[in-house]
Amino acid sequence: MTILNSIIGDIRAARREDPAATSNLEVILAYPGFHARQIHRLSHALYERRVPVVPRLVSHVGRFLTGIEIHPGARIGEGLFIDHGMGVVIGETAEIGNDCHLYQGVTLGGTSTRREKRHPTLADHVVVGAGAELIGAIYVGENARIGAGSVVVTNVPANATVVGVPGHVVAYHEPGDDTVVHLPDPEWDRLQELEERVGRLEKRMESPDGTPETPPEIG
Repeated sequence: MTILNSIIGDIRAARREDPAATSNLEVILAYPGFHARQIHRLSHALYERRVPVVPRLVSHVGRFLTGIEIHPGARIGEGLFIDHGMGVVIGETAEIGNDCHLYQGVTLGGTSTRREKRHPTLADHVVVGAGAELIGAIYVGENARIGAGSVVVTNVPANATVVGVPGHVVAYHEPGDDTVVHLPDPEWDRLQELEERVGRLEKRMESPDGTPETPPEIG
């Protein structure tokens, strides 16, 4: 695929994923996620040719202009759409598949200080919600969905929906099918149980006329 065709694919991805995008020209002129992706093309090309310093400078300019930080070493597939984008951070050894969708504040980060694979790998068609943090050399399978604000530190299977801190799988879905299989969530069930108990205790504390009883004095 030529660079021009790849850029056209980025425009189409923005039009497909964002109903607010009214024209190709609007995407080209006013979408920071699109701008960050094109700047990364340049920085990554220089990085691959082992040009010193310049790739990081190009990346730094891109961060200043868009609020999105993508390390020149990150590998990005076709059709990436970064929605709004402010605060997105993509680390050096991160890999992103085709037709992925990242919202604002997403972090694809690492914890290791060694020169090794230390950032996440996203397969095709992955959606990552606002403020989610994916940490370490984890693998996120095709069509997975990461909920907003989740912190994911383990591998995610294909077609799974992950939420929470730490992130855990709560449902599976089939691509192109609205059917969702929800899994038991012990933590949520426990919270509901506690809420019901508190409600029963509050009712027991009320006097017959509906006002709270005054607790007996001690001493």
